[in-house]
Amino acid sequence: MIDLTSLDRVRAARPLVHCVSNIVSANDCANLALAVGASPVMAHAPEEMADITAASAATVLNTGTPDSARFETCRLCGVEAARLGRPVALDPVGIGASPWRLAHVQALLDAFTPSILRVNAGEAQALCQCRGGTEQGVDSPAPAAPEARRDAALALARRHRTAVLISGPEDLISDGETVWIVRGGSGRMADITGAGCMLSVLCGVFAAVEPEPLKAALLAAVFWKACARQAEQLAGQRGPGSFRAALLDTAGTLTAAALSPAANFEKLQ
Repeated sequence: MIDLTSLDRVRAARPLVHCVSNIVSANDCANLALAVGASPVMAHAPEEMADITAASAATVLNTGTPDSARFETCRLCGVEAARLGRPVALDPVGIGASPWRLAHVQALLDAFTPSILRVNAGEAQALCQCRGGTEQGVDSPAPAAPEARRDAALALARRHRTAVLISGPEDLISDGETVWIVRGGSGRMADITGAGCMLSVLCGVFAAVEPEPLKAALLAAVFWKACARQAEQLAGQRGPGSFRAALLDTAGTLTAAALSPAANFEKLQ
């Protein structure tokens, strides 16, 4: 289903990936892109968005720590990428935190169609306009039932005509017809901030070399779960700082050959 040698193609091509990140995770996102083999650019000024987007192989839009200028920047990038036929990964961080944030993300989705929509369970509920959501700030602390997460992935993919990745202890990826599950990883991912933002960057990195969004999202999830598992082993009993460093070390050294036996995914439907 997925070509694990896409990891080798990233390192050979060193694609330029434009990341409109948030102030919390920008540094980690840039370093992760570098570790995997991509070349990140972290531009934010609306005045240069068209030029930066045109120069980039893929764009990652993250709406965390938002303001009106950030949403305008994301809109400009998304519209230009769509015009050029370039892949866009959209990470609508914490959209259930406020009606203002949700309305602006809905406006982005009306303006362009992302190639990959990467959300957690709470963000998926907010986008589906379900009541009784589970978001707490930008987190999704309450686990959702597997069936609910599967249904949300299918519904979002069909509604927005895109590949959807709902991350969590088990990641679900759907194109509206099929659903894949990725298992493994580490519970210690909840001890650091920006793990989801970094997964979104991986979606953009792999979309730069893999033209099928579903495959790019699936590869990103498989790779990140494998990194988390190995990082937990490397960090041992040390704290979250060591675990974060081990994640970057693993991302920079994990090969396609080593990834293959660590890949834990299957098709649900």
